[in-house]
Amino acid sequence: MTVSSETRRAAMRFIVAVGVVSLFADMTYEGAHSIMGAFLSDLGADAFQVGLIAGLGEMIAASLRFFSGRFIDRTRAYWPVAILGYALNLLVIPAIAFATTWKAVAILVVIERTGKALRGPARDVLLSQATGEVGHGWGFGIHSAMDQTGAVLGPLMMVLVVARTHQFAPGFLLLGVSAALALGSLLLARAFHPVKGEPPKSKGPQPLPSVFWMYVTAAGFLAFGFVDWPLLAMHLRRTALVGPALIPLLFAGAMGVEGLTALLFGRLYDRFGVIVLVVGTMISMFSLPLGFLGGPLAVAAGVACWATGLGAQDAALRSGIAEVVSMNKRGNAFGSFNGVFGVAWFLGSVTQGLLYDRSLPGLIAVGMAAQLVAAVVFLWLRRPLATAAAAAAA
Repeated sequence: MTVSSETRRAAMRFIVAVGVVSLFADMTYEGAHSIMGAFLSDLGADAFQVGLIAGLGEMIAASLRFFSGRFIDRTRAYWPVAILGYALNLLVIPAIAFATTWKAVAILVVIERTGKALRGPARDVLLSQATGEVGHGWGFGIHSAMDQTGAVLGPLMMVLVVARTHQFAPGFLLLGVSAALALGSLLLARAFHPVKGEPPKSKGPQPLPSVFWMYVTAAGFLAFGFVDWPLLAMHLRRTALVGPALIPLLFAGAMGVEGLTALLFGRLYDRFGVIVLVVGTMISMFSLPLGFLGGPLAVAAGVACWATGLGAQDAALRSGIAEVVSMNKRGNAFGSFNGVFGVAWFLGSVTQGLLYDRSLPGLIAVGMAAQLVAAVVFLWLRRPLATAAAAAAA
């Protein structure tokens, strides 16, 4: 079906508007994320506890997405749910500045991740509707690039704060400003939503195609093997490979690489399909040996590989779901996908946290093996995904 130029322009305006929301939201979250591992270390957390906190937050958030995705499919309450999710972000991140124990930080991280669980499926369904007009890979790639612009600016803010104060806590307080801007931008983005009116509400969750679950399984292996930044940041802090202020600077650079590669992989996904996930996963594997066994230059290369893998995930994972799942099932699909992805991420984070103090080669071997399995399954899925996408479009 031919899409009119006005329809494409309206869809692009909405994608950019939501991108602005995500820019400010990621300034907040990634700014906090860039210093979280070092901050927890200063509060007395060990490697296992850092991995547990990072993974637990993702798992709880992902588990709740399973239910929030089904809820929005039934109610179509995309905007109220998204607004609530961003409001929690505004309340929680500045509160971390006043935490005096790693346990208090853990509670606040879980609450913040709950906010993301609420807003994520609602935002992604609205975005997928617009990206369908311009190409899912390109649309999600543009959104991710704007998202990662914020992910660069947030850590850079933390570089300045840490360099000036020699403390991590004041940075969390400053991030309240960007959290407020994210919520305000969301209210403005609603005016750019090109779809007027609400579709009819469904009576319950709709069954998802079997190829979707194979896709989710591959993504689960990828999540299990992918190292979480707080653990790598803690490693840099412990080994003194870089100074404290350089930790958020490295993260800012990684977010810039992620944004650029998301645009590239988004374009490539629209042309070549899921093979771009195979390439991205194979690159991200090398972040483990480079990041944990190398010197400063190897660490920089490892962070670049890590960021490239994230860029491929941002552009391609959601695109694959949008192609094979119809609009009336996407809340359930995005929620289910993120539920499995987050639980796998939690299990991987805990496993890597346990292995860090026992066997770095073991940590690397487990992570690389899991990502290799993911790459193989994604490669096998090329034809089934193409068939399912054609059926969904018919």
